[in-house]
Amino acid sequence: MEHLSVAVNVSLHQFNHGPFVAQVRKILKTSGANVRRLKLELTESVLMTGVSEVAGKMAALQALGIRFSLDDFGTGYSSLAYLKALPLDQLKIDRSFVNDVLTDPNDAAIARTIVALAHSLQLDVIAEGVETVEQEKFLTAAGCTAFQGYLYGRPVTHGELERVCRGGTRLDDGALIK
Repeated sequence: MEHLSVAVNVSLHQFNHGPFVAQVRKILKTSGANVRRLKLELTESVLMTGVSEVAGKMAALQALGIRFSLDDFGTGYSSLAYLKALPLDQLKIDRSFVNDVLTDPNDAAIARTIVALAHSLQLDVIAEGVETVEQEKFLTAAGCTAFQGYLYGRPVTHGELERVCRGGTRLDDGALIK
Protein backbone atom coordinates (compact mmCIF):
# COMPACT_ATOMS: atom_id res chain seq x y z
CA MET A 1 0.00 0.00 0.00
CA GLU A 2 3.06 2.25 -0.15
CA HIS A 3 1.81 3.87 -3.38
CA LEU A 4 -1.22 5.34 -1.60
CA SER A 5 -1.37 8.90 -0.34
CA VAL A 6 -2.89 9.67 3.02
CA ALA A 7 -4.72 12.87 3.91
CA VAL A 8 -5.12 13.57 7.61
CA ASN A 9 -7.55 16.14 8.99
CA VAL A 10 -5.89 18.22 11.68
CA SER A 11 -8.09 19.93 14.24
CA LEU A 12 -7.56 23.41 15.61
CA HIS A 13 -6.70 21.89 18.99
CA GLN A 14 -4.13 19.48 17.51
CA PHE A 15 -2.45 22.12 15.37
CA ASN A 16 -2.22 24.64 18.21
CA HIS A 17 -0.87 22.08 20.65
CA GLY A 18 2.62 23.37 21.44
CA PRO A 19 4.86 20.56 20.19
CA PHE A 20 2.74 19.70 17.11
CA VAL A 21 5.66 19.90 14.67
CA ALA A 22 7.87 17.80 16.95
CA GLN A 23 5.08 15.24 17.37
CA VAL A 24 4.66 14.91 13.61
CA ARG A 25 8.43 14.51 13.16
CA LYS A 26 8.47 11.77 15.80
CA ILE A 27 5.53 9.92 14.25
CA LEU A 28 7.15 10.05 10.82
CA LYS A 29 10.44 8.76 12.21
CA THR A 30 8.94 5.90 14.22
CA SER A 31 6.44 4.85 11.53
CA GLY A 32 8.83 5.00 8.61
CA ALA A 33 6.01 6.47 6.53
CA ASN A 34 6.87 8.08 3.21
CA VAL A 35 6.43 11.77 4.01
CA ARG A 36 5.87 12.57 0.31
CA ARG A 37 2.62 10.60 0.55
CA LEU A 38 1.28 12.62 3.48
CA LYS A 39 -1.04 15.58 3.21
CA LEU A 40 -2.37 17.47 6.22
CA GLU A 41 -5.81 19.01 5.81
CA LEU A 42 -6.42 22.22 7.70
CA THR A 43 -9.70 24.08 8.01
CA GLU A 44 -9.94 27.83 7.92
CA SER A 45 -10.55 27.80 11.69
CA VAL A 46 -6.89 26.81 12.15
CA LEU A 47 -5.87 29.89 10.22
CA MET A 48 -7.80 32.21 12.51
CA THR A 49 -5.30 31.64 15.31
CA GLY A 50 -2.65 33.77 13.67
CA VAL A 51 -1.43 33.48 10.12
CA SER A 52 2.26 34.04 10.91
CA GLU A 53 2.34 31.31 13.59
CA VAL A 54 0.41 28.91 11.36
CA ALA A 55 2.66 29.71 8.40
CA GLY A 56 5.74 29.02 10.54
CA LYS A 57 4.50 25.58 11.59
CA MET A 58 3.43 24.79 8.04
CA ALA A 59 6.83 25.82 6.68
CA ALA A 60 8.60 23.58 9.20
CA LEU A 61 6.42 20.64 8.20
CA GLN A 62 6.68 21.45 4.50
CA ALA A 63 10.47 21.33 4.86
CA LEU A 64 9.99 17.68 5.84
CA GLY A 65 8.05 17.09 2.62
CA ILE A 66 4.51 17.29 3.98
CA ARG A 67 1.85 18.80 1.73
CA PHE A 68 -1.13 20.89 2.83
CA SER A 69 -4.74 21.14 1.78
CA LEU A 70 -7.17 23.88 2.81
CA ASP A 71 -10.31 21.94 3.68
CA ASP A 72 -13.88 23.26 3.36
CA PHE A 73 -12.66 26.24 1.36
CA GLY A 74 -15.13 29.09 1.19
CA THR A 75 -17.30 28.15 4.15
CA GLY A 76 -15.54 29.85 7.03
CA TYR A 77 -13.68 33.09 7.30
CA SER A 78 -12.15 32.88 3.86
CA SER A 79 -9.48 35.36 3.10
CA LEU A 80 -7.62 35.37 -0.14
CA ALA A 81 -4.64 36.63 1.85
CA TYR A 82 -4.35 33.12 3.35
CA LEU A 83 -3.79 31.72 -0.11
CA LYS A 84 -0.91 34.11 -0.60
CA ALA A 85 0.63 33.75 2.84
CA LEU A 86 0.53 30.01 3.40
CA PRO A 87 2.39 27.14 1.75
CA LEU A 88 -0.71 25.38 0.46
CA ASP A 89 -0.76 22.67 -2.17
CA GLN A 90 -4.49 22.11 -2.56
CA LEU A 91 -7.94 23.65 -2.09
CA LYS A 92 -10.93 21.49 -1.30
CA ILE A 93 -14.29 22.63 -2.63
CA ASP A 94 -16.70 22.19 0.25
CA ARG A 95 -19.53 19.71 -0.16
CA SER A 96 -22.06 22.47 0.50
CA PHE A 97 -21.21 23.95 -2.91
CA VAL A 98 -20.98 20.59 -4.66
CA ASN A 99 -24.32 19.43 -3.29
CA ASP A 100 -26.39 21.87 -5.35
CA VAL A 101 -23.91 22.58 -8.14
CA LEU A 102 -26.45 21.36 -10.72
CA THR A 103 -29.46 23.27 -9.39
CA ASP A 104 -28.13 26.45 -7.83
CA PRO A 105 -26.38 28.87 -10.22
CA ASN A 106 -24.58 30.49 -7.29
CA ASP A 107 -23.08 27.17 -6.14
CA ALA A 108 -22.10 26.41 -9.74
CA ALA A 109 -20.38 29.79 -10.04
CA ILE A 110 -18.60 29.34 -6.72
CA ALA A 111 -17.35 25.87 -7.66
CA ARG A 112 -16.08 27.08 -11.04
CA THR A 113 -14.43 30.08 -9.39
CA ILE A 114 -12.64 27.95 -6.77
CA VAL A 115 -11.31 25.67 -9.52
CA ALA A 116 -10.12 28.64 -11.58
CA LEU A 117 -8.58 30.30 -8.53
CA ALA A 118 -6.74 27.14 -7.55
CA HIS A 119 -5.40 26.66 -11.05
CA SER A 120 -4.27 30.25 -11.33
CA LEU A 121 -2.37 29.88 -8.04
CA GLN A 122 -0.92 26.57 -9.23
CA LEU A 123 -2.76 24.65 -6.52
CA ASP A 124 -4.44 21.30 -6.87
CA VAL A 125 -8.17 21.24 -6.29
CA ILE A 126 -10.44 18.47 -5.06
CA ALA A 127 -14.23 18.45 -4.79
CA GLU A 128 -15.78 16.99 -1.63
CA GLY A 129 -19.14 15.31 -1.42
CA VAL A 130 -19.49 14.15 -5.01
CA GLU A 131 -22.46 11.80 -5.01
CA THR A 132 -23.61 11.67 -8.63
CA VAL A 133 -22.07 11.17 -12.04
CA GLU A 134 -23.70 14.45 -13.11
CA GLN A 135 -21.88 16.36 -10.37
CA GLU A 136 -18.62 14.72 -11.41
CA LYS A 137 -19.24 15.67 -15.06
CA PHE A 138 -19.99 19.29 -14.16
CA LEU A 139 -16.88 19.57 -12.00
CA THR A 140 -14.72 17.87 -14.63
CA ALA A 141 -15.96 20.34 -17.23
CA ALA A 142 -15.01 23.14 -14.80
CA GLY A 143 -11.46 21.77 -14.65
CA CYS A 144 -11.56 19.75 -11.43
CA THR A 145 -9.63 16.49 -11.67
CA ALA A 146 -9.86 15.05 -8.15
CA PHE A 147 -12.98 14.05 -6.27
CA GLN A 148 -14.13 12.39 -3.11
CA GLY A 149 -17.56 11.35 -2.00
CA TYR A 150 -20.11 8.58 -1.86
CA LEU A 151 -20.02 8.19 -5.65
CA TYR A 152 -16.66 6.47 -5.12
CA GLY A 153 -17.29 4.74 -1.82
CA ARG A 154 -18.34 5.13 1.78
CA PRO A 155 -15.84 5.79 4.56
CA VAL A 156 -14.12 2.58 5.66
CA THR A 157 -11.93 1.47 8.50
CA HIS A 158 -8.19 1.10 8.08
CA GLY A 159 -8.54 -2.69 8.04
CA GLU A 160 -11.23 -2.61 5.36
CA LEU A 161 -9.20 -0.25 3.20
CA GLU A 162 -6.13 -2.46 3.52
CA ARG A 163 -8.13 -5.58 2.62
CA VAL A 164 -9.66 -3.90 -0.41
CA CYS A 165 -6.37 -2.40 -1.64
CA ARG A 166 -4.55 -5.70 -1.40
CA GLY A 167 -7.22 -7.64 -3.22
CA GLY A 168 -8.86 -5.13 -5.56
CA THR A 169 -12.18 -6.20 -4.07
CA ARG A 170 -15.47 -4.44 -3.62
CA LEU A 171 -16.43 -2.49 -0.54
CA ASP A 172 -19.67 -3.26 1.26
CA ASP A 173 -21.42 -0.50 -0.72
CA GLY A 174 -20.30 -1.97 -4.04
CA ALA A 175 -17.53 0.49 -4.91
CA LEU A 176 -14.51 -1.17 -6.45
CA ILE A 177 -11.00 -0.15 -5.52
CA LYS A 178 -8.23 -1.41 -7.78
